[in-house]
Amino acid sequence: MARVPPGIRLLVSFDRDQWYRALTFILTFLLYTSFHLSRKPISIVKSELHKNCSSVTEAATIAAGSQRPPLPSLHTDVDCSWKPFDKRNYKQLLGAMDYSFLCAYAVGMYLSGIIGERLPIRLYLTAGMLTSGLFTCLFGLGYVYNIHSLGFYVFVQVANGLVQTTGWPSVVTCISNWFGKGRRGLIMGLWNSHTSVGNILGSLIAGYWVSSNWGMSFIVPGLIIAAMGVVCFLFLIEHPNDLKSMYERTPSSPAKRSWNGVNEHTDVCLQYKDSKAQSYDTELLLPRDSVCVPVQPVVVVKRESEPSPISFMGALRIPGVVEFSLCLLFAKLVSYTFLFWLPLYITKAAHLDAKKAGDLSTLFDVGGIVGGILAGVISDKLGKRATTCAVMLLLAAPTLYGFSMISEFGLGPTIGMLLVSGGLVNGPYALITTAVSADLGTHKSLKGNARALSTVTAIIDGTGSVGAALGPLLAGLLSAGGWDQVFYMLMTADFLALLLLLRLVMKEQTSSKSRPISAVELKEH
Repeated sequence: MARVPPGIRLLVSFDRDQWYRALTFILTFLLYTSFHLSRKPISIVKSELHKNCSSVTEAATIAAGSQRPPLPSLHTDVDCSWKPFDKRNYKQLLGAMDYSFLCAYAVGMYLSGIIGERLPIRLYLTAGMLTSGLFTCLFGLGYVYNIHSLGFYVFVQVANGLVQTTGWPSVVTCISNWFGKGRRGLIMGLWNSHTSVGNILGSLIAGYWVSSNWGMSFIVPGLIIAAMGVVCFLFLIEHPNDLKSMYERTPSSPAKRSWNGVNEHTDVCLQYKDSKAQSYDTELLLPRDSVCVPVQPVVVVKRESEPSPISFMGALRIPGVVEFSLCLLFAKLVSYTFLFWLPLYITKAAHLDAKKAGDLSTLFDVGGIVGGILAGVISDKLGKRATTCAVMLLLAAPTLYGFSMISEFGLGPTIGMLLVSGGLVNGPYALITTAVSADLGTHKSLKGNARALSTVTAIIDGTGSVGAALGPLLAGLLSAGGWDQVFYMLMTADFLALLLLLRLVMKEQTSSKSRPISAVELKEH
């Protein structure tokens, strides 16, 4: 008889729960990747909405001098920029468009967590992804149908911001249901790289069409997130208990409880093997000649109701929620300013076209992946989430100043600073929105009420989204006076985020409970 291939032996070495846990990890990763993939195109298309008209005119003159026919285009506007972003106040208009999306996202996030606790996560998330795909495609259709109304684009951004709030509380709650506290920082750090992966894919997809047909830069990501919404509906398992109930309902399940007795015997008895009492599931598998001791029937009383959802004020009273929420406000302000304005800054500072600037901006997200994982590993090792965030924030501020200076010295130094800045900026942001939110949502003061997780996650990320809305808006206003003012604003925000964590940092340093997670604790989880 031939030996079983090593690959098959590896596959069967994992039990059913491990396979479903892996499925949940991968699926939620891909789901939220599609959310960020659909948000990124606007930052890539900005430089196309308002182009350097002098360079376009020069290119047209050269083409005419060489008597070559111009390239065909859907639009024949005299101005090279896309109306209404063709005026001198284009930065303010683009900033206002970002603000409309992020402000709607911030307001909707506070409601999303509360609603998400009261609805099935799978259906709630599916509806949000389908509608988000619709509004993302609508923005791209503005190019196809030659729409130049600012109100149209603002409306689409507001609507998309509201429906995208269904994503984060849902996926964090789902992943936290499947993974315990052991190595949560590492697992969440790896998992949270979906943010950067989505930004990278969104940049590459949008950059492919940005110069020829920027409408497709939105339509393709919109179709992708809608398709992932269908996948979510078909495969997402919200909680391990849902899977358990499915197997218990299976007719072939051997562990079937009945008032007719055990193994079709009406006399209920407790079986022993090797002088040890067996569990109910085990006793059904024991041979008939095992020792059987009659016991009195036990009446199993079903729990009257599920734990009630936590109130908004109740979530705020959880220790650490307020501090981490306000810290995330400033940390996310910095991260989202880079998300929405970095490609345009590279275009202006390095004099690159929209596609090259978009491709180069992905290095910031590559650094963010490494920073998020590193933050999770360090915080697991030390058992100090706040301290880990504080150190990275302390290093991020001078790094941002260095980035503003060194980006003028060529491509090589710019690439290096993009990687380092991405890691230090996105590290604390990733840690707070994942591992910290999951820790606080399952805090011991909740006494096992896991339904609070969605609300806590929404409060923390919703407060952070206020900063995410302010950052790009301020960048649009300040950049009119020079990009140096934007970087000063970002450095100030990093220092404020650091100050808000100082009380928790001091508490971690003085607490005897702040210690590395032991191997025993890891086994328990």
